[in-house]
Amino acid sequence: MLTLCWSDGASCLPLDFCLLSSSDAKKRLCENQKLMDKRCSAWQRRQEAIITAPENLEAMVKRVLATGVRAKHILMDSWFMMPATVTALSKYINVVGMVKKTSKIHYEFNGNWVDVKAIYRQLKKRRGRAKILASTIVTLKGGLSARLVFVRDRRKKDWLVLLSTDLELSNEDIVRIYGKRWDIEVLFKMAKQHLKLAKEMQCRDYDALVAHTTIVFMRYMFLAYQNRTQTDDRTFGELFYACCEEVADISFVEALYRIMIIAGDQLKKMGNYCEQTATAFFDAVMGTTLQQFGFVENRKLAGNF
Repeated sequence: MLTLCWSDGASCLPLDFCLLSSSDAKKRLCENQKLMDKRCSAWQRRQEAIITAPENLEAMVKRVLATGVRAKHILMDSWFMMPATVTALSKYINVVGMVKKTSKIHYEFNGNWVDVKAIYRQLKKRRGRAKILASTIVTLKGGLSARLVFVRDRRKKDWLVLLSTDLELSNEDIVRIYGKRWDIEVLFKMAKQHLKLAKEMQCRDYDALVAHTTIVFMRYMFLAYQNRTQTDDRTFGELFYACCEEVADISFVEALYRIMIIAGDQLKKMGNYCEQTATAFFDAVMGTTLQQFGFVENRKLAGNF
């Protein structure tokens, strides 16, 4: 199941998927037995199922972008980070993904076509326990420039390499952005364990499988929307953080002072207002409050000690 999702780091929404099969009819468990018009969606789905995943991926990206969905980067794991696929997708959107450490894939570096292992050996590494070991600019077949970022593997004494076609990103931003790809893994776990993907029904009809997957993804989208509107404070963006800073900065005394100023303005509007009496009253209230507030704070400190 090839899946394309949209994520902003807080919510993940599945936008398109394709259930792939083998192009060899001998390897397919059930052959198509239905008579259908070749112009219908069911026929088109079946044609998508027997073409390669990279070809499907490019078509899916074009469909999603055509609907008006906008994103800055597409994140992929090493399964799809072939130079030809990266070059094809970079026509529509910048690519960030993990590269396989294989001797079969070559990049142009210092005038020679070499693999990532040979590139890593020629680079100067950072000393100590740096998370980002090195980075460089390489050229893919077709003339596309990309940045390779070599990072330390936390699981074992080894290194990983990330590729980005967006050359304006820093090394840290490339690592941070690729980390957001974990959202799709959470989607798969949720869909399989809790939403019963491929477990809720047993069938061998391709249309039924497509319908079942669609319903499961719709359920997940409802849950993601519910979580975003009710429990995820990050959806308020900068407004939420600005409010938090303002609330943290306003002390109790300052808040009381603001209330007293508003009360004075309202008394002026009522007409019956004596400035000397009001000023004396406000000063007395603020003085008493400061004394009580200081006593409470001292008592809290004494209690902590």
